[in-house]
Amino acid sequence: MDRIFEATALAKINLALHVTGQRENGFHDLESLVVFADLGDELTARPAQGDVLRLSGPFAGALTHGQTNLVSKAVEAFRARWPGAVPHGIAISLAKNLPVSAGIGGGSADAAATLRLMAGLADPPVGLDNLMPVAARLGADVPVCLYSQSCLVRGIGEIVEPVDILPPCHLVLVNPLVPVSTSEVFRRLKSRANPGLPAIAEPFSHAAMLGLWMAETRNDLEQAAIEAVPVIGDLISDLARTSGCVSARMSGSGATVFGLFGSEKLAHQAAQDMRGRFPDAWVAAAPLVVG
Repeated sequence: MDRIFEATALAKINLALHVTGQRENGFHDLESLVVFADLGDELTARPAQGDVLRLSGPFAGALTHGQTNLVSKAVEAFRARWPGAVPHGIAISLAKNLPVSAGIGGGSADAAATLRLMAGLADPPVGLDNLMPVAARLGADVPVCLYSQSCLVRGIGEIVEPVDILPPCHLVLVNPLVPVSTSEVFRRLKSRANPGLPAIAEPFSHAAMLGLWMAETRNDLEQAAIEAVPVIGDLISDLARTSGCVSARMSGSGATVFGLFGSEKLAHQAAQDMRGRFPDAWVAAAPLVVG
């Protein structure tokens, strides 16, 4: 029987996202504290006659089987960089559990998980550091998703510094399942040269301390996204009012909104409340991946 390899593409959350400048080529410089929730898409891989991608899950219909899918692109990019390292074909099954184009790194996390799978299948195995240049060419969020742990991210996403600063926390994620265009959000952005993140003097001892630091930070894309998709503002306001919510904000360029909680019980209660208020939204509660 062929051995099956597995990987999870964890949901990426920008606890803070500052736009600090714009380069001549149009790309934006960012500073962000990125964390990961303990939920995501599931990938399995096994040797096959050729490279095959199979899709399942509640959001599979939003993806394509062809070259536009980042999983396929990641396989191609790995083979181009290390020809012959994985001599046989790979059949990958992707259970798409996360909303697509939601500001939580779904496609980028899938690509990063695929690179990790290919690296483990290679002979000899390929190290994480060697994967970074390939990841950066696939997308700005792919390098940090390779780590899938809390990181400070700078530049256009290529400068990634893992940090062990987080206390045990829980997240509630809410996505209205309304399309939001990243290019439209950046087009509406009023300021493209903003102050960077405040310093982090020491690890946060509990959720309230992390919340105090977050109060000094922003998501500079949030207001532009609300202008494009007003329901995002409603989600933030309602989530912020739930019992025990330390901070509520939009992740990435949207439209997913997150609430930070110090208690699993309060997080699950808040998720239940949000499902009642927004029955058409996707809502999930999960612990933060710490360390």
